[in-house]
Amino acid sequence: MNRSLMLFAAVAAVLLMLGSSSLFIVNQAEQALVLRFGAHRATIKEPGLHVKVPFIEDVVRYDNRLLALDPPDEQIIMGDQKRIVVDTFTRYRIADPLKFYQAVRTEVQARAQMTQIVSSAMRRVMGQVMLPSLLSDERAKIMEQIQHEVAERSLKELGIQVVDVRLRRADLPEETSQSIYDRMKSERERQAKEARAQGYEWSQQIRARADRERTVLLAEAQRNAQIERGQGDAEANRIFAEAFGKDPQFFALYRSLQAYRTALGDGSTTLVLSPDNEFLKAFGAGPGRRGQ
Repeated sequence: MNRSLMLFAAVAAVLLMLGSSSLFIVNQAEQALVLRFGAHRATIKEPGLHVKVPFIEDVVRYDNRLLALDPPDEQIIMGDQKRIVVDTFTRYRIADPLKFYQAVRTEVQARAQMTQIVSSAMRRVMGQVMLPSLLSDERAKIMEQIQHEVAERSLKELGIQVVDVRLRRADLPEETSQSIYDRMKSERERQAKEARAQGYEWSQQIRARADRERTVLLAEAQRNAQIERGQGDAEANRIFAEAFGKDPQFFALYRSLQAYRTALGDGSTTLVLSPDNEFLKAFGAGPGRRGQ
């Protein structure tokens, strides 16, 4: 009884192990190859539960989704011998699992092969165009040509369907950018020096013009002042002449007093004159003598 139960349990365990080894599941994001002793037996792209011969057949699974390839930046020589650093990305999917398995077997190897294919296409196409074309509306046409070449080679050689190839960035190399920056800096410094020299020249012209105008204005002002001064002196002489005509004796006295103020006003002047000197005539004509 116990021996029969043990035998039944062993048989059940073997059957369970054989059943689990013969069944496998392919999910919606996968596709699979069934290989019998390394030879292809079936390609499974439909998700679900499938059967294989245990211990004889193996299952190789590949991703069925859209995959991304982001290779490292690389330098490319354009048709005008200009060097640029390009950064690309590629979107692809495994369209033929059998050809993919026969060509590269693993996705790691596939990425390496795809990187070489994309690099080769980029170098061949961009080596025939000029740098300004890559910076113009022709860029879309250039990338379309690169994508066509990459897609054709990838599908034929690797069983990979390329959906998109894009140029994320295209820059000049660091050393080229630095030399261009230095050249631009020198050019801007030269332009700044020219602008400063031109500004200094303009400032000198403006200053000379201002000095000339200042001299002219001062000369006109002095001329007008001389004219006004002359007219004032003439008017003063006229007034003095009218005053002299009205009272000559008072005018003579007034002029004498002015002369005294000018000669003796500060108190430090000493004059030695005879009493009958004409200059002292007004001092001799006092009130007492005026009545005599």
